[in-house]
Amino acid sequence: MKYTELGLINTDKMFQNAIMGNYAIPAFNIYNMETFQAVLNAAKISNSPIILGISESALKYMTAEMLIGMIRGANITPDMQIALHLDHGTSFDACRHAIELGFSSVMIDASKLSFDENVKTTKQVVDFAHKHNVSVESELGTLSGIEDENTFSTESSYTNPSDVEHFVKQTGTDSLAIAIGTSHGAFKRTSATQELRFDILSEITKRLPKFPLVLHGASSIPEHLVNTINEYGGNISGALGIPATQLRRATEMNICKINVDSDLRLAFTAAVRKSLAENPNNFNPREFLSAAHTAMTDVCLNGIKNIMGSENKR
Repeated sequence: MKYTELGLINTDKMFQNAIMGNYAIPAFNIYNMETFQAVLNAAKISNSPIILGISESALKYMTAEMLIGMIRGANITPDMQIALHLDHGTSFDACRHAIELGFSSVMIDASKLSFDENVKTTKQVVDFAHKHNVSVESELGTLSGIEDENTFSTESSYTNPSDVEHFVKQTGTDSLAIAIGTSHGAFKRTSATQELRFDILSEITKRLPKFPLVLHGASSIPEHLVNTINEYGGNISGALGIPATQLRRATEMNICKINVDSDLRLAFTAAVRKSLAENPNNFNPREFLSAAHTAMTDVCLNGIKNIMGSENKR
């Protein structure tokens, strides 16, 4: 299926506009109807372009049929500026499958391979994707942390600026995810004073002027959500996210896409825990899922307005 049949667009024009305007396109990961609805609702309220991120594990959880059914049911149109993106595709076959389903953007994450193998695998995906006018994101450097079985690493390595020009030229990739100190999951920093490696980012932007760069593992991990989870029976301690001030600074240096996953998970969990604790007689899922929907919408709106700067950009 062609993504244009679903009213979707690829990310090429999105990223060009974001770089020119010094803002980032929010890439919110979804994995069920509630997350999907919350993201769409926030995009509508804020008039922001968005990217719907789907990991391989999320696709397996939802099933392709259910995901495409929800996309069809949303009646998306190109003027809404929505892209459907495979997040952290682990192989050529995974990316090809997503493209054939109707994804308008795919990420091939071959960052754990050697540089040469990363180039080879990424170019294979790019050659196939570009035949279908699908955008490709790739990655140099490795982020630590865990989100799911497709996104985990116990080690991290910063992106080497001296590699980026050769990599982009050899692969033809449309955007590049870089490692400058973010990480997957809820534990992104070891201290409140830790900063992203803006020196690395600055060097990369000098070598790749006006080229779309991407930050993964960049959720802000709102303290009030962590506190709510812990207050109502959870046990999350030591969670630290990336401050909005650092992310806004990054958007002024070619970071034109910022991924958000953990913040939505925290909002969902906090709302459900609080709703059930305050209403112990309730057994109607629509009530606590509605609370989760509202909480996730609020998280998305905050990200769009105060971090991405993408409000009213479509």
